[in-house]
Amino acid sequence: MASISTDAKGRRRIVFNAADGTRKTLYLRKIPLRTVQSIKLRCEQIVSAQISGQALDDETSRWLAKLDGALRDKLAAVGLVARREKAKLGAFLDDYILMRQNTKPATPVVWRQTRRYLVDFFGENKPLREITAGDAERWRNWLEARFNRRDKKQPRKLSKTTINKRTGFAKQFFNFALKQRIIAENPFAELKSTNLANRERDYFVSRAETEKVLNACPDAEWRLIVALSRYGGLRCPSEHHSLTWGDIDWEHRRFRVRSPKTEHHEGGESRMVPIFPELLPHLEEAFDRAPEKAEHVISRCQHNANLRTRFLKIIHRAGLEPWPKLFQNLRATRQTELEESFPSHVVCAWMGNSQAVAKKHYLQVTDDHFTRAAGGGFESTHGGERDAPDDALSARNACMGPQVEIAAHEKTPDFQGFTTDDGLMPIGPMEDRGLEPLTFWLPARRSPN
Repeated sequence: MASISTDAKGRRRIVFNAADGTRKTLYLRKIPLRTVQSIKLRCEQIVSAQISGQALDDETSRWLAKLDGALRDKLAAVGLVARREKAKLGAFLDDYILMRQNTKPATPVVWRQTRRYLVDFFGENKPLREITAGDAERWRNWLEARFNRRDKKQPRKLSKTTINKRTGFAKQFFNFALKQRIIAENPFAELKSTNLANRERDYFVSRAETEKVLNACPDAEWRLIVALSRYGGLRCPSEHHSLTWGDIDWEHRRFRVRSPKTEHHEGGESRMVPIFPELLPHLEEAFDRAPEKAEHVISRCQHNANLRTRFLKIIHRAGLEPWPKLFQNLRATRQTELEESFPSHVVCAWMGNSQAVAKKHYLQVTDDHFTRAAGGGFESTHGGERDAPDDALSARNACMGPQVEIAAHEKTPDFQGFTTDDGLMPIGPMEDRGLEPLTFWLPARRSPN
């Protein structure tokens, strides 16, 4: 039989005889007596099962399965349950990444980046249960001060968006450990991991810059990669990779884009995109130069080529400074451009995103908008010079948009007696008598004698 005792500080303990006959003590915290009595009953059932060599009853087995790490470790210390091997950080993360085989190809890449950051800070053999919420916060502070030295010429700190994403992945890893009952709580649970929109890295790639880049491309396929990103608005490289010649509908001037990023959403497997006039010549040129029986429109993506490195060289060859987010800003530029001419829901259907996402991550305020608002001449997004309004009437018409013809039954009725020969009401000062017709009083005519 087991007994319960309480020390001077209110901490509970259970003293019992183990299966081997030794006297052992299970030390507990300041917890209610009813809870201690429940634990005492479970301890007696476990000792009884050990002595008889029988299996535990279902209720006790379920109780053990739900135990948090701290109490289970205390039970293991007194020999009531088997010691659970402490999961090491590096091995646990490797097993998690290896287990998740149903993800997109790019997902394990960013997971391994987060693994590297966690292991660099905590160590390969750090037990998961020893990582506290304070340790997690120190890791994030270390990450904020860490330099990204991928670009050796100009090292830069990780952006807030990148840090939040890495924190979100760490939270995801430890949530899985929590579900597996390896840890009692997720130390990363309280850290900020919201996906922020970093609008400081927005850049509108003008048509003049795009033409310089296209002229610097080494071949037709590279010109098509740039054109699909800038004029087609495709995500690079995933949607370029998926595009086949069978997706091109030459007759109706449109093509189907398969999107690995949105395929898990209902109706997001693919979308139809117009073959815009700016895109058509590059698509035709690539088609004419493609090998016979070629399936994919872009072959470079099939071998996981590093398009970014080559694209940087092309931009330098064009005499331009590389802009932030090389391919995403091409896509964002196209969405901003199309929103000027088409309804937002139509553009979003072509781009494969929602209006909320477009406003948060894609749509930009350009210098062209400021110039147009100021009423001066400006270079339009189509590369031409557009004249400024030369009088107040033109400015008003520009704001009001095109005038539509009013149906006959909706026109303002004419008032007889108040219009001129051309059907217009004369403009002049209004008299005090108002608009009602004059009423003349005439004296009654006397009858002749």
